[in-house]
Amino acid sequence: MPGLRTLALTVAVRGGAKWESEATSGWSHCLEHLVFKGAGDMGAREIVERIEAEGGSINAATGYERTSFEVRALEGGLPLAMQVLSDLVFRPMLDPAEIVREKDVVAQEIAEAFDTPDDHVFEMAQTRAFAGQPLGRPILGSVASLKPIDRASIGVWRARLYSPDRMVVAASGAVDEAELLALAERWFGDQAAAPAEEPDTPRFTGGDAALTRRIEQANIVFQLPAPSALDPAYAATRLMSEILGGGMASRLFQSAREERGLAYAIDAYHEPYENAGVLGIYSGASADRAVELAQVCAAELKALADTGPTAAELSRAKAVLNAGLWMSDESPAARAGRAAAQVLLFGAPIASQTMADRTLAQTAEDVRAAAAGCLAPGLAATAVLGPKAAAPAGAAFRDALFS
Repeated sequence: MPGLRTLALTVAVRGGAKWESEATSGWSHCLEHLVFKGAGDMGAREIVERIEAEGGSINAATGYERTSFEVRALEGGLPLAMQVLSDLVFRPMLDPAEIVREKDVVAQEIAEAFDTPDDHVFEMAQTRAFAGQPLGRPILGSVASLKPIDRASIGVWRARLYSPDRMVVAASGAVDEAELLALAERWFGDQAAAPAEEPDTPRFTGGDAALTRRIEQANIVFQLPAPSALDPAYAATRLMSEILGGGMASRLFQSAREERGLAYAIDAYHEPYENAGVLGIYSGASADRAVELAQVCAAELKALADTGPTAAELSRAKAVLNAGLWMSDESPAARAGRAAAQVLLFGAPIASQTMADRTLAQTAEDVRAAAAGCLAPGLAATAVLGPKAAAPAGAAFRDALFS
């Protein structure tokens, strides 16, 4: 784009924890760590020093369905960014000593997540939402599942996971298209594909989880099945979750916090996957108010499913999502990441105006139907972590919603 002085490069792979078995749980995340320990002709320190010496930054993330690597740089930094990311995904050293050390580091990360209530409660809910399936296992894996990793096995996993037939290179900002294409051909064009079997379609199972801890506040998550990223009801569901608990004007914030003082923090979210989705509510609340909070959450969901949003609520939600879209367009990193994800999902980027038009076209009936659709299967996953008195909140939510 003319006038820009910065750029972002994203390399995204359609692969992550969803492609893992119980025995290989956490391998994708561990691999993402390991490639930064040395790749190409660079040691661990040189990888970051090369990028930061030019004023840039480098990062990576592993999810259930995607693994992504990102470099942010100043104008002119594309050749270096391309070389570094290509080395990371195709030519990591995978030194045996580093593998041993990194497994210990990830074990500490697993322990930290367990010790962080507002992280661990989401893992608890996920294990109930998709019990016995890859989506129901933590992205970090477990100490036991990481133990067998050695240079040979993780090398095979890398070739399978970072296969170029499931990889997208996307750039935005101060980028010349001809240079981008030439560099992509040079650094990514000669790799052999290693196709992997498609994972099974996720199935929302539902269930309750409760863990008693002596902490001051109960951490609570409620989840329902919701449309996937490819579902026609996706746009309406995003609006519905915004109206339900997307901000300070949302129904849950007003009813649970402002009117009743049941919780300091409460919000709703829509987590879409390729062929599944989750509508979730998170809250931190006093243990003795947890059951009442659960009942309020259920009541607001049922009200949306029964009568839909008001005209003012729908207008506000559209304004919030529309503004968020255009504001994110001002960030090269956001544009590059979004384009990569869209190519992996839809086969091509989607214009921002097209996305905005889809959101603005949704009606109150579309939003009501989206809420009703989430309730229709009669399934919920609940997780409560905190004082013992809060444990009944999961059952209270389910009973209030479906009885």
